[in-house]
Amino acid sequence: MADIKVATDANFEQLVLHNDKPTVVDFWATWCGPCRMVAPEMEKLAEKYAGSIDVVKVDVDANPQLSQQFNIMSIPTIAFFRPGQQPTGVVGFRPLEQLETQWNLAEYSKPAEAKPQATA
Repeated sequence: MADIKVATDANFEQLVLHNDKPTVVDFWATWCGPCRMVAPEMEKLAEKYAGSIDVVKVDVDANPQLSQQFNIMSIPTIAFFRPGQQPTGVVGFRPLEQLETQWNLAEYSKPAEAKPQATA
């Protein structure tokens, strides 16, 4: 199972803002139906980019300071934080493929191991 961290008002700065890796943050709430649709996509993203990109979830009801700080007006909102840059975000459900295209995540993929060449 993928490693998805849970950020709070108290640890967000350490987990996301001071992270040396790019981080995808899922702003969600337990009562939000579309948020439940996003959860499996976040799992896929965390699995596919393990070690290259961190995935963090923020419950907006439990962490109102973060919602206010990042002007979260609708959920789900998925934000991409690159070290040293302003975050970019999308509102609503997006499948993994759309998120990869939106943020050019392929540049963070680990190179596939070279397969040995067959000799004749």
